[in-house]
Amino acid sequence: MRYGIDISQHQLTWDEILSRTRWAEDAGFDGAWAFDHFKPLYGDPAGPCLEGWTLLAALAASTEKIRLGTLVTGVTYRHPSILATEAVTVDHVSRGRLELAVGAAWFEGEHREFGIEFPGAAERVHRLEEAVQIMRSLMTEDGVDFNGRYYSLENASYNPKPVQQPMPPLWIGGSGEKLMLPLIARHADVWHAGGDLGTLVRKSALIDGHATDAGRNPKGIARASYLSASEPFDEVKERRDALAEAGFDYVVVSWPSEGRARMDEFVAQVMQ
Repeated sequence: MRYGIDISQHQLTWDEILSRTRWAEDAGFDGAWAFDHFKPLYGDPAGPCLEGWTLLAALAASTEKIRLGTLVTGVTYRHPSILATEAVTVDHVSRGRLELAVGAAWFEGEHREFGIEFPGAAERVHRLEEAVQIMRSLMTEDGVDFNGRYYSLENASYNPKPVQQPMPPLWIGGSGEKLMLPLIARHADVWHAGGDLGTLVRKSALIDGHATDAGRNPKGIARASYLSASEPFDEVKERRDALAEAGFDYVVVSWPSEGRARMDEFVAQVMQ
């Protein structure tokens, strides 16, 4: 099992974010994950919340081994061609440590507050699929033409290409059965979702079926979920082992309210 840490940048200064990330790197975590929002999701809504992609670039220049990503980037916040250029930049600054994680976005209030269009759920999923196609094309080709329903490119090229060839691992977060799971089966390198074990197992099987229908080997899609550091460690290890048995090989651990001492215990009692 690989472990990532959700650094939970809500309400945090840069110094604390960097401290948490370097601690996770030293502790042996595979990845450190920011989120892609412009204001905190809990606590004081006027509190600090550093932007995700510029934060990743800063962390990339300030760390050496740990992989980095946003869990997940909402497709509505940036034109996919701009997101592709940001992702390639972080991949170079990190020397190939980026995980590119995207989703259909969900926080309607944030969109309205900042003047960002918030289409309906089905349109957001369709935009996500076009965005994935655009990002993949820009990262692997020059002179890209794309004429979609929502986005278009005309003879577009962006260089350099990513350090990770052909592109950084593509994570897609989501669980909607009608549109998202088939999209994940067509495009994702990693599926990420939360929820109870039974639901995750059932949806994982649906992805297997959709992947087969799309001509992909289901085993080529890794599975990732969440793990708590606040629950009793016997229960935490039980969930981890059950996830592993179900084919999940990556868990993201949210930074607990109990603080770093609890994370030290987690590393010693769960990860070792």
